[in-house]
Amino acid sequence: MSMHDHSPGQAHGGHSHSPKSFGTAFAIGVTLNFAFVVLEVVFGIFAHSLALVADAGHNMGDVLGLVFAWAASVLMKLPATERRTYGFRSSSILAALFNAIFLLVSVGAIAWEAIRRFGIAVEVAGNIVIWVSLVGIAINTVTAVMFMSGRKSDLNIRGTFMHMAADAAVSGSVVVAGFAILLTGLHWIDPVVSLMISAVIIWGTWGLFRDSVNLALQAVPAEINLREVGRYLANLPNVTAVHDLHVWPMSTTQTALTVHLEMPAGPPGDEFLHEVCEHLHEQFAIEHSTIQVEQDAESCSLAPDRPE
Repeated sequence: MSMHDHSPGQAHGGHSHSPKSFGTAFAIGVTLNFAFVVLEVVFGIFAHSLALVADAGHNMGDVLGLVFAWAASVLMKLPATERRTYGFRSSSILAALFNAIFLLVSVGAIAWEAIRRFGIAVEVAGNIVIWVSLVGIAINTVTAVMFMSGRKSDLNIRGTFMHMAADAAVSGSVVVAGFAILLTGLHWIDPVVSLMISAVIIWGTWGLFRDSVNLALQAVPAEINLREVGRYLANLPNVTAVHDLHVWPMSTTQTALTVHLEMPAGPPGDEFLHEVCEHLHEQFAIEHSTIQVEQDAESCSLAPDRPE
């Protein structure tokens, strides 16, 4: 029986941790977005604009998301311990899950208030809505640009970039509502836009919620085809069968694999195992592979029952 573990370093493109330079981007992004949340709440109340308050709730979720992503990027770099043998890599999964739940709860409250507003005549200061939302477009665009360079090398950074870019578009819709109110005097436009914002948030957040739940339950990452992995392993030289194959996420950027290979001819040596693990990384983006080679698989308690 032979055991082999392979965990490539951070030099592999597309699967590395966030560079330390993004710490500054996180700090600036959190500061700008939190200041904008305060601005939206104050002027939203003053202007009686639920659209602004709705967008403030969304942007507060962005602030928390940035904070958790920032904290997770720091925790992921901490060394493993005897208690936590994988370190804190899965903290990025918990951060994504908490962020998704927070946003879904918030949007429910916003949508309820928007529906209630249809029966209440409330004057909305459209010009204030326009100017505050224009500030939001600028802040979200600046934040997105800061993460643009890392969007192809780290899934967390890519998610942050896409979220900020989407928020700039959402703020743009609030500007449209402000102009529509000024031109038509129809104040029911504000709760309508609030419901539209809520729909956008739900649309974007549901995928995050679904994916983070799957990762938290250690499901096979969506981008990995387990059958193809199994076929590749089964077609290796001198492998007669494959069993106890597991693929699961250690974090939002790293994937692990364990498998038993039946090789009656005996262990093929370290070079073979190194090549297999390198191929799993290059073809399937699996960074941490552990392979167990067995000559007599019938003695393995995890092997499937053989037909008589």
